Amino acid sequence: MQYSNTAKETRYWMFYFRPLVDTQILHQSILTELTSQSWSSLEQLKELIPVEDMIITNDTGVIKEKLFEGYVLISLSEYGEPVILIRSSLEQTRTVTQPEVEFSVIGPKEAFVESLDTNINLIRKRLPIEELRVRELTIGDLSKTQVAVLYIDGLADKENFHTVWQRLSDLEFDQVSDSSLITQMISDNYRSPFPQLLDTERPDRVVSILSEGKIAIVVNGSPHVLIGPTTLVEFFSAFEDYFLNWILASFFRLVRLFAVAFSILITPIYVATLNYHYELIPRDLLNTLVTSRREIPLPPILEALFLELTIELLREAGARLPTKVGQTIGIVGGIVIGTASVEAGLTSNILLIIVALAALGSFTTPVYNMGNTIRLLRFPFLAFAEFLGLLGIVLCFCFLATHLLRLTSLGRPFLEPLYPPRLRDMKDSLIRFPYASLNKRPIFARTKQPVRFDESKAKQKKDIDE
Repeated sequence: MQYSNTAKETRYWMFYFRPLVDTQILHQSILTELTSQSWSSLEQLKELIPVEDMIITNDTGVIKEKLFEGYVLISLSEYGEPVILIRSSLEQTRTVTQPEVEFSVIGPKEAFVESLDTNINLIRKRLPIEELRVRELTIGDLSKTQVAVLYIDGLADKENFHTVWQRLSDLEFDQVSDSSLITQMISDNYRSPFPQLLDTERPDRVVSILSEGKIAIVVNGSPHVLIGPTTLVEFFSAFEDYFLNWILASFFRLVRLFAVAFSILITPIYVATLNYHYELIPRDLLNTLVTSRREIPLPPILEALFLELTIELLREAGARLPTKVGQTIGIVGGIVIGTASVEAGLTSNILLIIVALAALGSFTTPVYNMGNTIRLLRFPFLAFAEFLGLLGIVLCFCFLATHLLRLTSLGRPFLEPLYPPRLRDMKDSLIRFPYASLNKRPIFARTKQPVRFDESKAKQKKDIDE
């Protein structure tokens, strides 16, 4: 579009993409100053317009890039002269809401959104220190996704930061729309079903982990932030544990670990026991099992696979349907299919109870990605139990342990503090010690300041009657 300045005859051309530009900024901040003030050069115009982000350039590549980001181009000639680019992007983002995946009864109720600036603001207002560093880069030949790497200078190990920065810089992919894609691309072992970076939607959790000397990755367009390096035990620790008494927090962590082990092993143990080790079953329980399986035509492995796959189908159906319909399908479908399969003689009522409890146990995992891994692990254990019984379960566990021992997160041991054994880090792993005992940061993060506070000064207050 061609315009002229009424205060002084200065002809100029303006270009922009209307769907990408905020019309309020365009009319109130740009056009008002253009028509009401006297100016004759782009430098003068840069001083007049009350917009922070403005660039004067004649680089064609920069001009194309900025126009597609919602900038307004103003030129004093049609061809060959420098132009000024004024940021007036239309930001369409949702407001900050409560966490949906990591919801907690106690603690803050804010969650990340899809805006990079908003997410960094949620972190910075909880860490108002100058040592917090934010390094940004662009990933994706087509999507041009902005990614920010956050760490605390003087606290985080520079090797961890350089590892993350190098892997992000070396990415060559055309479209990156979410942090989950980056997780798969920069993980140490992409063949592993275990997530090697912790993703969270809670700003308070990110701040807590940054204070331990770790690295955070914020992706524009994603409501989840990636954290590394991480360990296996962190995936079974809900951040709500830190808002509870240490005795309660430790008890709930142990319950989760037991539930996960129960979810993985109980169905394979059922298959292995009925096929090879029925003499280990107490006589009273054996009579109950024989009675429940008297009319079942399928072997235990097919019976177990039928119920396990049915549970997975119900989960997928509930997740893909609208919320209210999905909840109805999950509850009604589980009751109807379970009752009908028992009455039809396809499964025993004991195995139905076992599979239902195993499904409940997998839901106790605080991190969704780890919950998916737990769901997958049951099937290899079932296969080994069918062919080798309890020996097969032990053999499959050895394969799993070997894989976990070799797994790393940003080059750090994934099984720490279990292996290599770190007694100091055990204070906040399977159980959580009181805060007076958590005076040191994790060893595997290689932080430059391992001591949080002087333990000798952390004295417990006495009761009033002592």
